[in-house]
Amino acid sequence: MRGRAPLALLLCGAVAGCGQSARGADVPPPVAPPASAPTASSPPAAPVPAAAPDRAVPLGRVRGWRITTYYTALESLYHGARKPVRGCARFHCSHGKTPLGSYPKDFLKVVQTEGSGRITEGPQAGRYLNWSHSVGFWLDDTTRDSRGRPLRPWASAAADKSVLARGQRFAIVDCGRDGNGHPIEDEVCAAFRKANWTVTDLFRPGYGGENHADVYIGEEKGPRLAESPFYTTLSGATLGPS
Repeated sequence: MRGRAPLALLLCGAVAGCGQSARGADVPPPVAPPASAPTASSPPAAPVPAAAPDRAVPLGRVRGWRITTYYTALESLYHGARKPVRGCARFHCSHGKTPLGSYPKDFLKVVQTEGSGRITEGPQAGRYLNWSHSVGFWLDDTTRDSRGRPLRPWASAAADKSVLARGQRFAIVDCGRDGNGHPIEDEVCAAFRKANWTVTDLFRPGYGGENHADVYIGEEKGPRLAESPFYTTLSGATLGPS
């Protein structure tokens, strides 16, 4: 999970209003002036479309962002020695001791880094083995963000809350270069620029860093991770609103 914040499952399930921002809570919403009633001879005014966000207005430093990717591991791509796992057999549980099955060790390592993996063998095939620091392993029917909602490929993202707040929407308007200083392939950059991202996870303190966002690109594909150009790092990228 690259250090994203652990799931606040128990807290959010027990506290009313969990996750709502207190900023501006005491400020009443603005009241629009009353509109003149249309006469019989004048048609009603057409609605004014909302202004589209200006992607040309950068968020943070121009060419100053580092964008990493995270994904859902696919068990069938791993062939290490199998290791039994204990945890929670259901959602809304923490640090369970129920046997969850045996899985390749290299698959488990990736699940603990990325946060989720789809099981492809055994009685749990088709389900997900998820993991977080505060919950441990658990079986689920989907991937989860830190508030328990399903992750959305090419839409969910994580960031440091001091840089991008939870719920902030953004777009990648300039891909910069990869981690080795090479230009990003046109097709790859076009895919990242086309997506509209929303911050649904927050890094644990000390893991995010200034001007760093982590974007979710869905399930792992191909026989080897290195064969896909989308599992990359964008260095010197520029972000804008979406």
